[in-house]
Amino acid sequence: MTGVAVIGAQWGDEGKGKIVDWLCERASVVVRFQGGHNAGHTLVINGKTYKFSLLPSGIAREGKLSVIGNGVVVDPWALIAEIDRMTEQGLKITPANLMVAENAPLILPLHGELDTLRETSNSGTRIGTTKRGIGPAYEDKVGRRALRAIDLADTSSLPAKVDNLLAHHNALRRGHGQPEIDGAALVAQLTGIAPKIVPFLAPVWKRLHEIRMRGERILFEGAQGALLDIDHGTYPYVTSSNTVAGQAAAGAGIAPRAISYVLGIAKAYTTRVGEGPFPAELTDEIGERLGQRGHEFGTVTGRKRRCGWFDAVLVRQTVITGGIDGIAFTKLDVLDGLKEIKVVVAYELDGRRIDHLPAAADAQRRVKPVYETMEGWSESTQGARRWADLPAAAIKYVRRVEELIGAPVASVSTSPERDDTILVRDPFAA
Repeated sequence: MTGVAVIGAQWGDEGKGKIVDWLCERASVVVRFQGGHNAGHTLVINGKTYKFSLLPSGIAREGKLSVIGNGVVVDPWALIAEIDRMTEQGLKITPANLMVAENAPLILPLHGELDTLRETSNSGTRIGTTKRGIGPAYEDKVGRRALRAIDLADTSSLPAKVDNLLAHHNALRRGHGQPEIDGAALVAQLTGIAPKIVPFLAPVWKRLHEIRMRGERILFEGAQGALLDIDHGTYPYVTSSNTVAGQAAAGAGIAPRAISYVLGIAKAYTTRVGEGPFPAELTDEIGERLGQRGHEFGTVTGRKRRCGWFDAVLVRQTVITGGIDGIAFTKLDVLDGLKEIKVVVAYELDGRRIDHLPAAADAQRRVKPVYETMEGWSESTQGARRWADLPAAAIKYVRRVEELIGAPVASVSTSPERDDTILVRDPFAA
């Protein structure tokens, strides 16, 4: 009865999609437990690229059940559009291999519009969101006015629920100088999409319990990264959900004890999309090189990612807050050819050395990285599948990272291809 949760150990974009897909071979079920279609996972399988936003990465594997849990906010139109795109690429997606939690909150067009209004406003803090309505949808969930997936199964109840929702949203829109939402038009939109969504709905919590009782393995797939967690991330430049492993249970409706191992994903360097502090950011030619070699552009938005050296202070922190047992170290090959490699081992804040990122946003902006310099390597690591295939300096780098973050490296990824992975420890055998 083994459950493995996979979470990002940095600011997202660590390569979770490939690792989850690779682990799928050992699991029966893959569950998305938070976030929405703002998350982007790219898989490269036999030279063919699949870009997922809302669908669990396991959908690319035949014979595996993919689940969108109640902790996810679901845009029904985006979900159907993604299913259609994947179908065109040859994947078969039916209610037999995809379930959506009945109690998952819905993202509506008004959420995306509000998100965009806030991000483009001349007042307030710009977070750098994807403008897909994730935050406003979570706000409505917590405000207990959200529409949920199960509401699409009884469209006769929609007018009253939409009126309740619009009592809040139309007041917001008036404050932004925007026209009010036509409730009848929104009900018509929801009624139109409902027949396409309802067949996928299920009591996910019940089905997962049954699967667990049969002794089958479950893989929990997180979105974004632990540094974007609403509580433990670089607030306010965070996402609107909990991204740490503790959310896997609540966001899927399963007992915490069902998760026996937490695998954190971390790049061999650091990237960040959007606004917010980034102590190790490089704005020189090395940062540009990392971005070009690593193809650092967002899967969902295409935005260029900010790049920097590996920050062991931050990952050590997410190992603790994220409950991480082992690290999948990705994109090691991007560092090939560098004469020297730096690692952040501490920070300086107002003249004193500290070993963690402070909670205060102003202090986060002021911290300066303290680096340790290591020897690089000229040999290629791309495609390596055994330790013996790695240069000695690369192995030394990985081992030093383990020491600094306080967690073992469970696997090393050396290319986007599914099988270009060095397995150190199988999380399902832990």
